[in-house]
Amino acid sequence: TSTVGRPQPQAKGEKTPISDTSYVGIDAILEQMRRKAMKQGFEFNVMVVGQSGLGKSTLMNTLFKSKVSRKSVQPNVEERIPKTVEIKSVSHDVEEKGVRMKLTVIDTPGFGDQINNENCWQPIMKFINDQYEAYLQEEININRKKRIPDTRVHCCIYFIPPTGHCLRPLDVEFMRHLSKVVNIVPVIAKADTLTLEERDSFKKTIREELRANGIDVYPQKEFDEDAEDRMINDKIREMIPFAVVGSDQEYQVNGKRILGRKTKWGTIEVENIAHCEFAYLRDLLIRTHMQNIKDITCSIHYETYRVRRLNESNPATPQPNGVAAQHEALSHEM
Repeated sequence: TSTVGRPQPQAKGEKTPISDTSYVGIDAILEQMRRKAMKQGFEFNVMVVGQSGLGKSTLMNTLFKSKVSRKSVQPNVEERIPKTVEIKSVSHDVEEKGVRMKLTVIDTPGFGDQINNENCWQPIMKFINDQYEAYLQEEININRKKRIPDTRVHCCIYFIPPTGHCLRPLDVEFMRHLSKVVNIVPVIAKADTLTLEERDSFKKTIREELRANGIDVYPQKEFDEDAEDRMINDKIREMIPFAVVGSDQEYQVNGKRILGRKTKWGTIEVENIAHCEFAYLRDLLIRTHMQNIKDITCSIHYETYRVRRLNESNPATPQPNGVAAQHEALSHEM
C-alpha cells in the first residue's frame, strides 16, 4: 500500500521541529531593555517658574498625585518673599507599578515679585548652566562614574498670570532667553478665573506674541523626527499655552471621587478636559513626551553647551560645517 500523504511515525526521542524556522528573536531585546531600565530607574528634573500666588506648588502636587512640592515638604516654614531670586530643589523617589523614578522639583521663589524685575532670569539661567557644567565635568573625568548623576533641568514649566490681556515684558524676556537652554512649557495659571471666550482669546494672543518674539517653546518644530511626530506635535502646539487649574482636594461628584476646586456655583474638575487643560499638560509631561523631553535636553541643549565649552577650552580646534559659528550667538546669551 502507498504511504504518500500519510504522516510518518515519529522516531522515539526525536523532537518536533519548530514551525517558524525564520524566527531569530531580535524582538527580545525590547524585553531586555525594559528589565534593565526597570532595575536602574529613571530621573526627571522639572523646574517651576512664576511669581508667588499662581499655584505652582499645588499644580506639582496635582501632577504627581503626591506632596512633591517644596512647600509641601516644609509646610511650617513661614514663607516670606525673598529679596532676590532663590533656587530651591527637593527630590523624591516615586514608584508606580514597579517603575521607580527620582523626581526633582526645582522652585524659584522671588521670581517676578520685586519692584524692579530686570534681569531676574539670570540666576535661573546660571543654575541651568551650572547643572550642564557639573555633568560635563563628570563626563570628561578620566575615571568616569558608570552612571553619571543627572541633575540637568529637563523641563521648565512657566506660569503666566491669568490677566486675559497679553504677555508682560518679564514673560517675554524670560522665555526669550531661557528657551535657548531648556525646554519651556508655558501654562496659564488659575485658568478658572477666565471665561472660556477670554481664555481662548488670551491663548491666541500668547501664541502670536511667542511667534513675534521668536520664542520656541516645547515641543520645538525643528526637532520633530518625522511626519507622524509633526502631526502629533502640531496638535500640542495649537493648544499651547495650557490653561490649567490645580487642586489636591478631593470631592464627591455624581458618586465619583474627583480632584477639584469647590465654588458656590459648582465644582471645577481638574482632570475634566471640558473644565481645563490640566489632563493635556499631564499627558505631555508624563505619559507621552517625558522621554522626548529628556532626549532633547541631552542631545540639543546640553550638546550646545558642551560644544561651546569645549570650543572655549580648545579655540584652535577646527569645527565641521561651522558649528562654532552656529553657537556663537548663544555664547553671549549664556
